[in-house]
Amino acid sequence: MDLARLHPRQGKSEMGSYILKFAAGFGIHDIKPSSRLPNTRRPLAVAEYARDQGKLDAFRSLVMAAHWKEGRDIEDESVLRNLAAAAGLDPDIAIKAAVDPVYLKRIADTRAEYKKLGVGGIPTFLLGSETVEGCQPYEILADAARRAGIRKTVI
Repeated sequence: MDLARLHPRQGKSEMGSYILKFAAGFGIHDIKPSSRLPNTRRPLAVAEYARDQGKLDAFRSLVMAAHWKEGRDIEDESVLRNLAAAAGLDPDIAIKAAVDPVYLKRIADTRAEYKKLGVGGIPTFLLGSETVEGCQPYEILADAARRAGIRKTVI
């Protein structure tokens, strides 16, 4: 989905600027914000295959870098194929996994479970009675933790 359609009050360049500024607040300066919000269903199905092969972390890291740092289209079959191979997966099986009903059901089941819990975004932090959705600055999480009665512990 085009981000300008998702956030009609901000244009593409304003959304891109916001993402760059937000990332910089976390010390991340090497991203390429996309003008689209990708449909992650197929990459998630491949990630489930990667999980079964013990290569989830490698695949997930490669997909995130492809999207955020390289500006690649993670919906594209050739991109998914290359990422799977780079993660040590069989790219032919990975592409079949992208549309495999078994993996797609796992995603649907997980989504249903999250919806039942009231989770609407990723990440979501459940802190006692407080819920924080989306990638938020530390201060937002810390304030929610304080409101939930969570005390800071120094180890």
